[in-house]
Amino acid sequence: MNFSGKWLVHTKMGKAKSALRMILILFLIITVSPLTACTPPISTEPLTSTAIISTTTPESNTATVSMPVVTSTVETPTPSATPASTQASDSSFTFIADADAQVSEADPSKNYGDTTYLQVDGGDDPDVESFIRFKVTGISEGIQSARLRFYNTTNASKHGPSVYATDPSWSESEITWESRPSRVSGPLDSVGSVNTDTWVEYDVTSLVSADGTFSFVLAIDSSDAATFSSRQGSQPPQLVITFGSGLTPTPTPMLTDEGVIFVGAGDISDCGNDNDELTAQLLDAIPGTVFTTGDNVYNSGTSEQFANCYEPTWGRHKDRTRPVPGNHDYRTEGAAGYFQYFNNVPSYYAYDLGGWRIYALNSEIDVSETSEQVIWLQSDLAANPRQCVLAYWHQPRWSSGDNHGSDRKYQTVWQIFYEASAELVLNGHEHSYERFAPMNAAGEIDPLGLREFVVGMGGRDHYDFGTILPASEVQDNTSYGVLKLVLRPTGYDWEFVPAAGSTFTDSGSADCH
Repeated sequence: MNFSGKWLVHTKMGKAKSALRMILILFLIITVSPLTACTPPISTEPLTSTAIISTTTPESNTATVSMPVVTSTVETPTPSATPASTQASDSSFTFIADADAQVSEADPSKNYGDTTYLQVDGGDDPDVESFIRFKVTGISEGIQSARLRFYNTTNASKHGPSVYATDPSWSESEITWESRPSRVSGPLDSVGSVNTDTWVEYDVTSLVSADGTFSFVLAIDSSDAATFSSRQGSQPPQLVITFGSGLTPTPTPMLTDEGVIFVGAGDISDCGNDNDELTAQLLDAIPGTVFTTGDNVYNSGTSEQFANCYEPTWGRHKDRTRPVPGNHDYRTEGAAGYFQYFNNVPSYYAYDLGGWRIYALNSEIDVSETSEQVIWLQSDLAANPRQCVLAYWHQPRWSSGDNHGSDRKYQTVWQIFYEASAELVLNGHEHSYERFAPMNAAGEIDPLGLREFVVGMGGRDHYDFGTILPASEVQDNTSYGVLKLVLRPTGYDWEFVPAAGSTFTDSGSADCH
C-alpha cells in the first residue's frame, strides 16, 4: 500500500458542504503524524488464522504445531517489504498412538490388536481393558501440559474409565489379557460421564515431561462400558503436548495480493556442478515456503554431501523449507543424512498453507493400501477437509521420462487423492519439467482430476523424454529452474522460473474443484 505522504478523502458531500470538507482535510493534516501517514496500517494488527502442521515421524508419530498466519485480504506488502509481524502463541504437538489394543478377561488368550475400537468394561461383567502407547520425539523441555484424548464412538457411560501408566514393553499384535503389562502408577486421571461422538481428555502431565515411550491403560470399575476409536479407526487416540513458544513452527507464508507462495524443485545439489547455485539464487529473490521433491543431494545423501553441497546453496533457505526424501537420499541407510540435516523432519507429514492442505509424503517407504503412511493419509484427509489440496513426493505416478517413466507403485496414493478431489501433485525423480492436464486414476484427462507437475530441474543433469503420455501438456529438459505456485483460497497460479542461462518458461492458472 503506497500512501506517498498523501491522504485521499472519499466523501459524498455536495457542493454546499465544500467548506466543511476543507476543514476536515486541514484537521487531518494537522493531527495525523507523518510517520503514521506513511506506514501501511496492516503492519499493526494483521488478521490471523491458525496454521496446523500434522507431522509423522519415521516411528509413525504425528505432531501438530500451531502458529499465527497472516490472512489479511487488504493490499499486502511487496516482496521487498517487511511482512506484518505476529505474536506466536503457545504451541502443541499431537502424537498419534503407535500401538493400541484391548484385552478381555472373557477370552484371556485372544489378541484384539487389529480392531477399529477400544472397549473398556468392568463391574459384574468380565473386565475389558484397553492399552495405548505413544513414542514422543522432538520435545526436550518446556512442557506445560500433556493430555490424552480418545474419541468415544458408540457406548455412553455414566462412569468413565480411569487412565493408568503401564510398562511399555508390549506388542500390539501379541498382547492378551494373560500377557498384558503391569500398571506402574495409580490413576493418573479419571472422568465422569462420557457421551458418544465426543472427545474425552485425561491429564497425564505428571507422567510426560520429555521425549520417551509412554504406555497407558484405560480401566473401569463399573459395568457401564465405553467404546473408543482405535488407531485403526477414523479418530485414533492422541497425546497432545503443549509447550511455550520456542520450537520452530512452519514459516509464516509470504502473502501476495491473492495467495501464498509455494516454490521449489527436486533433484537438486551436486558438488560436481553449479546448477544448484543458479536455482538457489532464484529462491534468494522469491519469498514464501520452499518445497523439495526429493533427491536433495547427490550422490548418496550423506551428511558430508548435505554439508558440502546442499548447505551452501539451497541450505540458505533451510528454515523455510519443507522437504521430502528421494531414492538418492536413501542411499545412506535409513536416509540418516537427510533426517539429520533437516533436524529430524518427520518421514511424512501434513500442514496448512493459506487455506490449502499440503501433504509431504515419503515415496521411498511402504505406500501400499495397508501401510501406516496410507492409513495416516486417509485419516488426515477425513479429519481436515479442504477445497484445495496439494501433495508432493519424489517418484511420480505419471511421467513421460525415458529414464524412469510412470510408476504404478503410487497408484493407491493417486487414487486416494483423486477421490478426495485434490488439485495438485508435485514430483521429481525425472530430471526434467513436465506439466500434465488434470487426470483421473487411470491417467486419462479429467477436468475433476489431479494436475501433476514433474519438477526435477533443481540442478542435477537432465534426462531425456521417451514416449509422451496423452495427458502431458508441456515438457522441457533444457532448463534449470523452480516451480513457483501462488496458492489462492479457491485456485492457483503456476510459473516455471528459469535460472540464469535458461530460457524455457511456462505459466497458467486454474481453480480448485
